[in-house]
Amino acid sequence: MLRKKLVEIFVLILSAFIIIIISNSFDKNEYQKDKIEIVELVEPEHVLEYGIIVDSLIIIKDKVKRNQFLSDILLKYNVDYVIIDKIARASKPVFDVRKIRRGNNYSVICSNDSLNSLLYFIYEKSPTKYIVYDLTDSVNIYSGEKKIEIRIENTSGIIVSSFWNAMLDNNCDPNLANELSEVFAWTIDFFGIQKGDNYKAIYEALYVDDKYIGLGNVLTAKINHSGEDHLGFYFIQDSVGDYFDEDANSLMRTFLKAPLRFKRISSGYSHSRLHPILKIRRPHHGVDYAAPTGTPVHTIGDGVVVSRGYQKRGGGNYLKIKHNGTYTTSYMHLSKYAKGMKKGTRVKQGDVIGYVGKTGLATGPHLDFRVYRNSKAINPLKLRSPPAKPVDSVNLAEYKIIKDSLIQELNNMNSDDQLVKDEEKIIQEDA
Repeated sequence: MLRKKLVEIFVLILSAFIIIIISNSFDKNEYQKDKIEIVELVEPEHVLEYGIIVDSLIIIKDKVKRNQFLSDILLKYNVDYVIIDKIARASKPVFDVRKIRRGNNYSVICSNDSLNSLLYFIYEKSPTKYIVYDLTDSVNIYSGEKKIEIRIENTSGIIVSSFWNAMLDNNCDPNLANELSEVFAWTIDFFGIQKGDNYKAIYEALYVDDKYIGLGNVLTAKINHSGEDHLGFYFIQDSVGDYFDEDANSLMRTFLKAPLRFKRISSGYSHSRLHPILKIRRPHHGVDYAAPTGTPVHTIGDGVVVSRGYQKRGGGNYLKIKHNGTYTTSYMHLSKYAKGMKKGTRVKQGDVIGYVGKTGLATGPHLDFRVYRNSKAINPLKLRSPPAKPVDSVNLAEYKIIKDSLIQELNNMNSDDQLVKDEEKIIQEDA
């Protein structure tokens, strides 16, 4: 009896031991299984150029030389004439190889072996657009585009000589002067910009491959002209971006302030002006803008060309545009007309309608610009026009948030050092 009980106890202990071993083995397998499942294979990062993996390839970058054609470039890399001819023919639907331009960048990608075979030729049409000639198998040609990086930058300063020079003095793209003149074209007469006026601007700068390529949108700007602040804010509504003031009114007006950009006024509106050629006094019911021959002339507003011809009384080649039932403008002494400009042609604000010249009675190239209200000449510099469509009421809350944020950024701009430098320069010039 005792022996039987001992056997039973031994069996129970042995069973328990076996169960523990099996359980531990199962847990270990499950752990290993879980461990295997969470292991992630990390793919090595590849080096890409124009979307091509170039880890183990040779890349040569250069610029198109004077009188250099596609054949001249490819022959240097042992591409024979038969293949070059095939490339030129196959390229036509994508890019005309005859349009390769001196100074543009190109890249050659070759195999990293004893043959150094040419695998890809890439021609950059512009800083962002390029054409890929894939020679790895058969000839495959396609276009591509580089990613543009948008950086928000700012600038500020005081006008010493001109808006353009102020940008150069501040190591800023001088084309920003043109952009600002467009933003405030309806509220500031940039021919009247003077020494001591100051500005601040926050804008988009565009970069490709860490190289600056140009300007994006001006996000906001403040220009103090003749002691008065002018502010503009970029805002998108109905998928269209435009500029508005602090009260959400559009900065656009029915008419531009001037038909030329960044030129000087050589003669103003007068009822009795001494004519520079005739040497007699007579009315000059317009404004003369001195500018080089060929400078584009823009219509200051939408309208229809109602007259074009040669004015024998001294105006030379002229164009007259009727904008509405009240206003008409005239542009005289033109060297030539823009393409398509004839009686009945409809024009949009800012369209080029002709080019500065000195036809008729003129001592030098200039534009005689005149404005008529109800057929009566008025001083163009005193022309006032109503604002365009303001921010829609449903967008006002969003506009206010953006506007307040941009104003805060303008106020936070550290422009003191530059302002001091500009003020010192003005003092030195005046001394």
